[in-house]
Amino acid sequence: MSSGIWQRGEEDEGVDGFLITDIRKEVKRAAKLKCNICKKKGASIGCVAPKCKRSYHFPCGIQRECIFQFMEDFRSYCWEHRPVQEFMDKEPRGASQCTICLDLVEHLPVYTVLKSPCCKNAWFHRECLQYQALSAGIFFFRCTVCNNKDKFQKEMLRMGIHIPERDASWELEENAYQDLLHCYQHCDVKRCLCKKGRDYNEPDSKWEIQRCQYCGSRGTHLACSSLKSWEQNWECMECRSIFAKSGKYSKQKRRASSAPANSNGTPCLLDEPPPKSPRQSSGSPRSFLLQSPKIMCQNMSPCSHLEQPASNRVTVSPSPVMSNWNWSLRHKYLSQQRKEVCNILKELKVQVQTKTTRLNINAENIWSSALKGFRQRIFSPTNTIEVNFSNCKNRSKTNTSSASKHHFFQVLMLHLQNSSLFEGSFGKNLSLDFQALKENLYFEAGKMIAVSLVHGGPPPGFFSKTLFKCLVYGPENVKPVLEDVADVDVAQTIKTIKFANSLSSLQSTLQDCCEFLTAAGCLRPVTAMCDKNMLVNDILTYHVIKRITLPLESFRQGLKTLGVLEKMQTHPGVFSSIFCYKPERLSAETVYNLFTIHSSSDVNKVEGADFWMGYLQDVESGDSVVTLEDILLFVTGSSYIPAIGFDPEPTIKFLRIRYPNGNRLLNCLELPRTKTYQQFKNKMELTIRNTLRVERE
Repeated sequence: MSSGIWQRGEEDEGVDGFLITDIRKEVKRAAKLKCNICKKKGASIGCVAPKCKRSYHFPCGIQRECIFQFMEDFRSYCWEHRPVQEFMDKEPRGASQCTICLDLVEHLPVYTVLKSPCCKNAWFHRECLQYQALSAGIFFFRCTVCNNKDKFQKEMLRMGIHIPERDASWELEENAYQDLLHCYQHCDVKRCLCKKGRDYNEPDSKWEIQRCQYCGSRGTHLACSSLKSWEQNWECMECRSIFAKSGKYSKQKRRASSAPANSNGTPCLLDEPPPKSPRQSSGSPRSFLLQSPKIMCQNMSPCSHLEQPASNRVTVSPSPVMSNWNWSLRHKYLSQQRKEVCNILKELKVQVQTKTTRLNINAENIWSSALKGFRQRIFSPTNTIEVNFSNCKNRSKTNTSSASKHHFFQVLMLHLQNSSLFEGSFGKNLSLDFQALKENLYFEAGKMIAVSLVHGGPPPGFFSKTLFKCLVYGPENVKPVLEDVADVDVAQTIKTIKFANSLSSLQSTLQDCCEFLTAAGCLRPVTAMCDKNMLVNDILTYHVIKRITLPLESFRQGLKTLGVLEKMQTHPGVFSSIFCYKPERLSAETVYNLFTIHSSSDVNKVEGADFWMGYLQDVESGDSVVTLEDILLFVTGSSYIPAIGFDPEPTIKFLRIRYPNGNRLLNCLELPRTKTYQQFKNKMELTIRNTLRVERE
């Protein structure tokens, strides 16, 4: 920038082409000049304006807002003669956002503010532009709004911005893009099950990290999301919600699941059966018992039934009438889904510790005492739960066995189903109960259901598909149907609007129910029949979803307990089998397959095994004083099969004992060896009936 020196040499001569002799001459010349700013000598830079004799040091010139042009002759202008940008009178004054630092910059013709020559509304801080130029270099420095390079650089050089003749700083940095070569390896699910941490990745194992198939920036251990192999696709919650809002997610799921159905024309396996459809079994009465018996031999692993592959699951549009064959397929499909839920819930149960929390439950008022127990300060869903039943008339009468816990959860789920928190006859939705909302009962209900599932309670089985979808996909992505409306008057009003066959009748109906439409925010002028469907959808959305927004959110928060809601959102298909469908009624086949026979020989050669098979058939057909639920209760302390299954798995041993024995600690049924079937049956019924009668008393 010195005024008395020129670059007379080549680039490799002297200092960047400035010869040493010229530099020494310039030092001598500047030693005689006094700086007009700091008043010290050594001011080698002078203003190039005619008749201006001001000289200054470079740092002093920067401080006094002089302009130095880093181009051509490297001219310098003092604070009075520096170039300025032209401002039009019509240009708006005020302030706008600097597109580099995003702070406000005032539209003023001052040194610290620069205006883009190519964009009318682009204003910058001089300091921001200089920083950007030093970083981007001559190849990448351009207008941040329109990407103009030539015109923008020319103006900035004129206004004293130094643009170095080199590549951008990010291009010069060694291994600048090395991070792009690294694969994302972190488990992002809410509750990671890996004891070695979220960053642990072991290929070809259940602790291998699978990345989101859409964004790749989220991951999960295979075990943490119940994935069977790395070949199985997984989507993170962010991508799932985006697809759900766009409608593509549900369409993809529906298209994938309906593909096999279209090939064979099989109706939907998840449709409800006819109300009076009898249960029939193919073949001889005991044929199913002899097809693939489940047996555990000594020094051998248990033989399990082959699981139905996912590609064979069939779901298409509902059919009003289902044949027995279709009902059988649906039954198998739901059974397979519930097995998958069982495995997922077992993974969540890893959180449960050996430390116990005892719930004191009043048998005459289970709901109030359960609510009090769940709200107590020492209650933790990760503790093992023990239930202590008491009676107001005799408080010394208690029971803390596993049977009491199973019974408690069963009665609790039944109470929730029939409570004022839900409405509807079969598939229930949340109701609007202001008192319950005030007392935070929706949260407690969700929490109780989550705890019940993980701690061995029964599944709910009474949710409507609309309620389940609201929990999984969010209420904004769900379209309710007329069957979701529990209020008879409201349903009749919607039907009248929906089935109006003329514009005059439609307008008359809207006039009659204008108060209801006003409350729902759906009162609007209807001038054509084509507006009818949109109006009906808006009314349904308000009554079924928007009206219960607060209860739904509170209920969702409760279901997040122990990570249940997150698993529901990750595996919506399998969890719908226990939330939207009643548990299957116990059958001889179900009970038989539930138990594993311990024997050193083949099951068909075990003495007494055929008696056990026949007895289950007699119980199912009603030729017994006990029920299949009684048998299950006698052995496990539960009259139902928990969604998480039994722990340990139920087993059978044939011993030389006089009467049957149910070991509930081990879930083991010890059966006597008898000479005749009638002896076996008599001993079974006598023992089970008397044992349960004493317990009930």
